[in-house]
Amino acid sequence: MDAIPISPALRPLGQTSLRAFPIAYGCWRFAGTDVRTARAKVEAAVEVGINLFDHADIYGGHGAAEELFGHVLAEVPHLRDAMLIATKCGIVPGVPYDSSRTHILRAAEDSLRRLRVDVIDLYQIHRADLLAHPQEVASAFMQLRNEGKIREVGVSNFTVSQFDALQSFLPFPIATHQPELSVWWLEPLRNGLLDQCMRLRVTPLAWSPLAGGHLGLSADAARDKTHGDRLAALIECLDRLAAREGVARSAIALAFLHAHPAGVVPIIGTQRPERIRDSIAALRVQLSRTDWYEIVAASQGKRLL
Repeated sequence: MDAIPISPALRPLGQTSLRAFPIAYGCWRFAGTDVRTARAKVEAAVEVGINLFDHADIYGGHGAAEELFGHVLAEVPHLRDAMLIATKCGIVPGVPYDSSRTHILRAAEDSLRRLRVDVIDLYQIHRADLLAHPQEVASAFMQLRNEGKIREVGVSNFTVSQFDALQSFLPFPIATHQPELSVWWLEPLRNGLLDQCMRLRVTPLAWSPLAGGHLGLSADAARDKTHGDRLAALIECLDRLAAREGVARSAIALAFLHAHPAGVVPIIGTQRPERIRDSIAALRVQLSRTDWYEIVAASQGKRLL
């Protein structure tokens, strides 16, 4: 079997000097616990080489996830040297989107304070604000970068054209594009987003790479979900490959993303330190082209011709 190569080496974030481990840790469920428990998760991630920690100012509600992470860094400040800290702004409950220049500048200051850091390595717009001119967003990014408060910028949940519009007003390249992407949600393979990433040398950061828990279901339980027969077939396909490779089903799902030539970095969100450690098993999975396309066929529920 000719396996698709999956490198464990650090991956560049776009055209920047930042280098990230092939798996990132997402902090959308990080809040709601004590500092000791939170610290165990962060240390488990760093222990296996994960260095990109992805936040947003709404995670946990009112910045709670960022604030808890800041408490962890206050306890173990040396961990900051082993990290790239990313966060996002732009979702405001009740509005729901605000990417005005004033809001971006204020949100960045608030995130810096909660995280207890001097600079945010990767600052992202969480969802596109249709009322914000991309030139205004670019102006805020440029000011924050010139002031040394952020290092690089990215976008999350942007369309290909929204990305292009923002990039046209920036004098430096956008580093990352963060779409939903998993074996169960393949839209970025078809809508031009991953093609854009390869063309412009932008790094895709995949959120919900395990399909929001759907991939943790048994095949029988999956059949009760929407498109259940198709989901069950996908799970059975993943399980066959997992048994062959001697890894968990989740490792196959992550390896599927790693195998794509765009250099995808999946963002895991497990709350269990042992599962954080186990996630790197994906880097030793050997998938052939046939394996990869079998997963695609199972996911979409029809053969590829």
